[in-house]
Amino acid sequence: MAVQSLNHVTIRPHDLEATRNFYVGIVGLRDGTRPPFGFPGYWLYAGETPVIHLVGKNNGAVVGSGAIDHVAFVYEAEDYDRVASALEAHGLDSKRQTVPDLGSRQIFIEDPDGVWVELNFP
Repeated sequence: MAVQSLNHVTIRPHDLEATRNFYVGIVGLRDGTRPPFGFPGYWLYAGETPVIHLVGKNNGAVVGSGAIDHVAFVYEAEDYDRVASALEAHGLDSKRQTVPDLGSRQIFIEDPDGVWVELNFP
C-alpha cells in the first residue's frame, strides 16, 4: 500500500473570511466548488485541485488536537520577484532563504491564524 499524493489540508480558522482572503488574495489560490455541507467554509484551489479546506466553527466539531506547522506551495521560479513585491505591498513580514545545495528560494509568511505558509521557487 502506497500513498499516491497529499489531497488537502483542512484549517479551522478563528476568522473564516480573513483566512479565505489571505489564501486567495496573498497566496494566489482561488475559490472553487464545495459541497453544501450545512456549515460555513471554503475549498480553495490550486489549478483544478482543492488543496486547502477552510471550515467554519459552527459545525459542532471539536478543534483538532495538534497544530499545523506549515503549508507549502510551489510557484514558477521567475515569479519570485513579483510575489516578493506583492507581499511587501500588503505589508506582510516575511522570512527568506535559499535552500542549501539546491539553490531554490523560499519565502515564509504567516496566515491570519499563525500557520506558516512556505512559498517555494525552484
